[in-house]
Amino acid sequence: MADPFARPGEPGVYIEDEVREPRKYKVLLHNDDYTTMEFVVRVLTAVFSKSEVEAMDIMLKIHNEGIGVCGIFTAEVAETKVALVRQLAARDGFPLKCTMEEV
Repeated sequence: MADPFARPGEPGVYIEDEVREPRKYKVLLHNDDYTTMEFVVRVLTAVFSKSEVEAMDIMLKIHNEGIGVCGIFTAEVAETKVALVRQLAARDGFPLKCTMEEV
């Protein structure tokens, strides 16, 4: 790609690198026999900004299918949300498992 700021007769700067979208990761919550449904809903509303209805739907999916997607984010955001969920679960004494996986 030619340098759009080059003046006539001057050498230009050429950009050869391709700009790519950042990799995306889904944040997952896993079912267990100890974490309450209410706590999962609170996590979904507080950490993932889900409405009560969305949080209930995701919580039921986690309960019935063993795993559920909370959202899709860039790596840094996903890592932060996973760490936050783990901190909240540990603080409240729940073994809630939260992971991330590349889309």
